[in-house]
Amino acid sequence: QVQLVESGGGLVQAGGSLRLSCAASGRIFSIGNMGWYRQAPGKQRELVAAITKGGSTTYADSVEGRFTISRDNAKNTVSLQMDSLKPEDAAVYYCKAQWWPYVGKTLDAWGQGTLVTVSS
Repeated sequence: QVQLVESGGGLVQAGGSLRLSCAASGRIFSIGNMGWYRQAPGKQRELVAAITKGGSTTYADSVEGRFTISRDNAKNTVSLQMDSLKPEDAAVYYCKAQWWPYVGKTLDAWGQGTLVTVSS
């Protein structure tokens, strides 16, 4: 089984920056797309950013130009650099990874979440 562990959440002032990291470990045959989701109080979980194994990225309109997703395939990690943070960015952020335990079987793995709080 794959385990995803997020780190880097915390409290930051509006306009500040945080960098979230997610490390995958376990018996992994292959990891494909990875991404970051977030869920704020009273809101549905939403996709923030995603990145393919080859490095192609997708961003939610609300974070375009402020957040940057990246990955290190050698280390099986994915990061989210968050700049110009706004109070509406406050949420629990979750890492997700598409992975194969073996050929022919595809699963999604989720991290436990890391809390980002933005004060005004």
